[in-house]
Amino acid sequence: MAVSSAPVGTPDTDSVTESDARTAPDKPWRTIVWNDPVNLMSYVTYVFRSYFGYSEEKARALMMQVHEQGRSAVSHGSREKMEVDVQAMHSYGLWATLSQDGD
Repeated sequence: MAVSSAPVGTPDTDSVTESDARTAPDKPWRTIVWNDPVNLMSYVTYVFRSYFGYSEEKARALMMQVHEQGRSAVSHGSREKMEVDVQAMHSYGLWATLSQDGD
């Protein structure tokens, strides 16, 4: 942790943030699609094929992972791209979040 010259009791957020930013690895982000009681499995497969361009086999495998395990990481990349993918999944009516790999 960085040493601060700020008075005692005053948080020095600038030095902590800078220090954390320098030492934190640049881990990729992922879009997670969660199981829900609303959407049909065929529809989820369709969304994965049409939005991500996945083959029928890959889209079906990801859909089965969502169905059986409750969630699946359907895309990986920069935070900005994953935010776009999450928003797209929401527009299709799917439950989706983003997280950093390793979380």
